Amino acid sequence: MVPAQPSDIVKTADNNVDAMASLPLFESVPRAELDWLGARGHAKRFAAGAVISESGSPVDEMWIVLAGRVAAHTPIAGTARKYQEVGPGWVGGTMPFSRLRTVPVRVVAEDDTTLFALSRSHFAELVRECPELTSALVHHMLDRSRDYRTAQIHDERMKSLGRLAAGLAHELNNPAAGAASHARSLAPLLDGLHAASTALARAGLTREQLDAVDAVRRMCNDVCAPRSPLELADREEEFSEWLLAHDIDPAAASTLAGANASLAALERLVHVLPAEMVGVAIGWAASDAAARQATAHIAAATARIHALVAAVKGFTFMDREDVPDDVDIARGLTDTVAMLESKVRSKSLRVRIETAEDLPTVFAFGSELNQVWEKLIDNAIDAAPMGGNVTLTATRRGDFVVVRVMDDGAGIPGEHHARIFDPFFTTKPVGLGTGLGLDIARRFVDRNNGDLDFTSQPGHTVFRVRLPVAGTKALVLGS
Repeated sequence: MVPAQPSDIVKTADNNVDAMASLPLFESVPRAELDWLGARGHAKRFAAGAVISESGSPVDEMWIVLAGRVAAHTPIAGTARKYQEVGPGWVGGTMPFSRLRTVPVRVVAEDDTTLFALSRSHFAELVRECPELTSALVHHMLDRSRDYRTAQIHDERMKSLGRLAAGLAHELNNPAAGAASHARSLAPLLDGLHAASTALARAGLTREQLDAVDAVRRMCNDVCAPRSPLELADREEEFSEWLLAHDIDPAAASTLAGANASLAALERLVHVLPAEMVGVAIGWAASDAAARQATAHIAAATARIHALVAAVKGFTFMDREDVPDDVDIARGLTDTVAMLESKVRSKSLRVRIETAEDLPTVFAFGSELNQVWEKLIDNAIDAAPMGGNVTLTATRRGDFVVVRVMDDGAGIPGEHHARIFDPFFTTKPVGLGTGLGLDIARRFVDRNNGDLDFTSQPGHTVFRVRLPVAGTKALVLGS
């Protein structure tokens, strides 16, 4: 959309200077300096809904909102989201000492709005002739930059949270569904076990016969080597044929195939028990084995859920987000990979974590470091080919811990190396990347007294994070 043209441009007027003098931003600025400003600028009026500037358009003016309200919309995943709405006293566009050359956001008039505009060509004279005005504008520029950066970090955190929440929901759903399914199967299994136990009790079996039945039960519950699906199918067919041959319901064939039972053991029952009790005894042993298998599956599923919850707590540093502490790098990497496991599986990747057993801790904001690992590992997963490799290593080098995140993808093109940490720069398709991940990762690393760099060539890209070991001189010097 082409920015709207102001409905009229009004050259300097006393009411413009009066309006600026009434703003808290300029309360300490001498009237003479505001008169200087008013004599060199002009007012612009925009109707509600008008686009004042588009994201990415060149900017050669400073704008001061005199009346009305304007909103800043930041580009996120191919769309624009309002992140800030401001009124009189807000200064936009470029300013003295600002390196801004293009508008990073879309600026829209929310109400009928009056802006006061000053061309960049007057900045050198402004700095020379109006020191108090310059000071006020520089302080406002710093506040504006900080607010904008905070909004960027918040947006990226929300985006990361959305990605992680989706992956975590998938990871939790599988064991939760499995536990629920096996829990539902327990009631009929226990009913069958009770019915078979009652029938065996009423049969008046001898001790020898009871021992033979219990031996089959124990055999079914013995630990056995894992079997392939083909082996299980073959065993189930064999047990089913044997049961049918002896006029026994083949429903137990699946459980017997997965257990450590053997046809020879069933044959012994045929020779020891009355014919009408063989099926009852096998049903009793199979029901017992199936109930135990179901409880084992439930235990494994709930243990997986517990591990995922622990990974979330470790990743987020619950209740300690804003407190620096001694941070275990190895655990942070492990928790982060656990959060991204569904994405790893979707590409059939091999992820290796190699950390030294005696790796020291680093004194840092743990939640921020985990966000660094999340962004670097997530990028590596995206870059790696289907079935490729992502390798994470952490070693001590002098007074520093060095973490490397490596992938075997196509690499970062050479022409992008100089811009890879620039805000909003991304090589991902529209909608898949905001271009903020590496910029924010570097800021978090800097805040924790470390540094972040990378090397890349086809088949081997490495991002390195260097952090001072807790309690060393490197930490004092870097802080």
